[in-house]
Amino acid sequence: MNAPVTTDDSVVLASATGPTLGDTDFRFLREFVLQHCGISLGEHKRQLVQGRLLRRLRALGLTGFSGYCDLLRRDPEGELGELASCISTNVTSFFREMHHYDLLVDELLPRWLEEKKGGKLRIWSAGCSTGEEPYALAMVLAEALERTGSTVDARILATDLSPQALEAARKGVYALDRLNGVSDARRKRWFLRGQGAYEGLACIHPRLRELVTIQPLNLLHDWPMQGQFEAIFCRNVVIYFDKPTKQRLFSRYAGMIASRGYLFLGHSESMYGLSDDFDLVGRTVYRKRT
Repeated sequence: MNAPVTTDDSVVLASATGPTLGDTDFRFLREFVLQHCGISLGEHKRQLVQGRLLRRLRALGLTGFSGYCDLLRRDPEGELGELASCISTNVTSFFREMHHYDLLVDELLPRWLEEKKGGKLRIWSAGCSTGEEPYALAMVLAEALERTGSTVDARILATDLSPQALEAARKGVYALDRLNGVSDARRKRWFLRGQGAYEGLACIHPRLRELVTIQPLNLLHDWPMQGQFEAIFCRNVVIYFDKPTKQRLFSRYAGMIASRGYLFLGHSESMYGLSDDFDLVGRTVYRKRT
C-alpha cells in the first residue's frame, strides 16, 4: 500500500476506497456550497459529501478533492449543477402530499380558471427534481381545463439546479413502480406504456408536456421570469437552507406571487419566524397577504 500524500492538512489516501476529504478541502466546499447553493453542511456531513463526490472525481479524472476544489475556483458556474446533484437528495414522487393537489382540484383551479378567462395562469414548481411534481400538477391542470372548457393560457414552469434531474424531467420516462401515487384512471389517461426495449416503463402524455416548461435555475441567483404566479410549489427544498437564505428566498417568492396567491412547502418545512408576507391557511399551505 502506498503511503498517504499530504498537502497542507488535506490528506489523500491511495486506497481502494478513493481519496479522503481533508479539513482544508471540506472547509472550502462548505463555504462554496453555502454561498452558491444556500445549503449548510455541518461537520457530520463530511463522510456523506466525500462518498457522493467520489463518483464525480472519477468522472472528471481527478485523483483528489484538492483538484476538484481548484476546478470550482476556476469555473464555479460550470460545475455548480453537478455539485448540487451530488450533495442533495432528490426524493420525490407523483402526488406526494396529496392534500395540496386536493386543494388545487377542489378550490383553487376552478376559481382561478373562472377569474382569468382569456388571461394567463402560471404555476411554478421550484426544485422540480426529476419531474414528478410538475407533471402531477399538469395532470390536475389539464383535467380542470377539460372539465371547464376554459380558454385560459395556463402553464407550469419547472426549474431545478441539477442537470441530471432536469434531463430526467425532460425525458418524462418513469419505471412503472414510480407511478404508485397515480390512480388507475390517471395512469390510463396520462401515460403511454412502453413496449419492447421500453417494457416496464411509462412515458408522460404529450398533452402534459405542452403544459410544462423545464428550465435550469439556481434559486440563489437572478430569476429571469417576468409576471407573477398564482402558486409556487417549493417543497422539500428550503429544508437544506440556513435561516438567512430561507428569509431571503421567502421574500423573493412574495414578490413573484400574485396578490392572495399561494406558496406550498414540504411537510417538514415551515415559514414560522421567517416571513411576514404570508398567512398559514392549511397544512404547509401559505397565502400571500396582499
